[in-house]
Amino acid sequence: MNVDYLVVGSGLTGSTIARLLIDHQREVLMLERRLQPGGNVRDFMHPARFRVHTYGPHYFRCSSLEVWEFVNRFSSFYPYRASIKAKVAGQYWDWPLSQTLLDQYPGWESPRHAGTPSDFEEACLRKMPRSVYETFIKGYTRRQWGVEPRRLAPDLADRIRINGRGQVGLAPHCLFQVLPAAGYSQLMANMIAGIPCRLGVDYLQDPSEYRARKALIYTGPIDAFFQFDAGRLSYRAQKRIHQFLPHCDRYQPCAQVNHADEDDHGPLRTLEWKHLLPPAQQQPASGTLITREYPFTPQDPDEFEYPVPTPHNAQLYELYRQRAQAVPKLTVCGRLGSYCYLDMDGAIGVALGLAKQLLQQSTTGIPGGSGPAGPG
Repeated sequence: MNVDYLVVGSGLTGSTIARLLIDHQREVLMLERRLQPGGNVRDFMHPARFRVHTYGPHYFRCSSLEVWEFVNRFSSFYPYRASIKAKVAGQYWDWPLSQTLLDQYPGWESPRHAGTPSDFEEACLRKMPRSVYETFIKGYTRRQWGVEPRRLAPDLADRIRINGRGQVGLAPHCLFQVLPAAGYSQLMANMIAGIPCRLGVDYLQDPSEYRARKALIYTGPIDAFFQFDAGRLSYRAQKRIHQFLPHCDRYQPCAQVNHADEDDHGPLRTLEWKHLLPPAQQQPASGTLITREYPFTPQDPDEFEYPVPTPHNAQLYELYRQRAQAVPKLTVCGRLGSYCYLDMDGAIGVALGLAKQLLQQSTTGIPGGSGPAGPG
């Protein structure tokens, strides 16, 4: 089958690109290997009437007016400012950590002019005293990624932000902090409404069956596109165990608790979904539902969640990226294609930019094929 624009994957990146192409009257076909669209941006209603995010909590936050106007086409939202705690020795601490905590170490000063850090641990120690790092970060990070922190890339430490004095919450700097009123699955269904989409189709099983005249937008694992012939990139995921507590009104003080000092057999995080309900729905809800998350290394691409940021993976990805860039009409993008973790607003922002490039190429006649695209 031939089509002008073939989009492989119906996650946030693929769906955003397909939506804009359809909006501009382009011929598009979307293929999705799973039997449900939406990628990992999905949720379901538990029998106890709590909405559960299938692949862990998705806290939508952004400051981009373009992204905000785009998502409002597909859902209404209610305010939700994510509140997270780190639990250490039975005590709850605000997460992210704050400058107020660091002020308790008056003899410590950030070595900001000590050159470029060589790994994640060294980068963290530019931000906080070693005792704080070892208490809140080191063990959690080792269990999350399955490798010692010194083997992780220093850029990962960019995601560990220190809140200012008096600041609380996951993203106090973001202008819009919300959750979709009807859930993420409905948001994604609305986004792809009217877009030709074939479910249960694995493009890589027979790429010759579907051909793109103008552009192939591929959002799957970049190593899989090349049949893993140079090696496999590694991923981490979470095994999630749900438990309904009928006689418990509140299990923990907030929606997400990170277990910073658990052993290797304990949960990495515990989630309580009641906290994510609109305020008017929280009190009448009987009982509570929690989810414990345990990290593991998946082999099935359907379970891939977090690209593992090690130097080895970065080198392997760069090899694949250069090869993809040389393939005519190919755009590789998204979390799996660009092998980087993307927040939802970042994924949408990148996808909007890529869609505009594809539209411009079709107008000017410049050939497509931009290679992998990350957050830029």
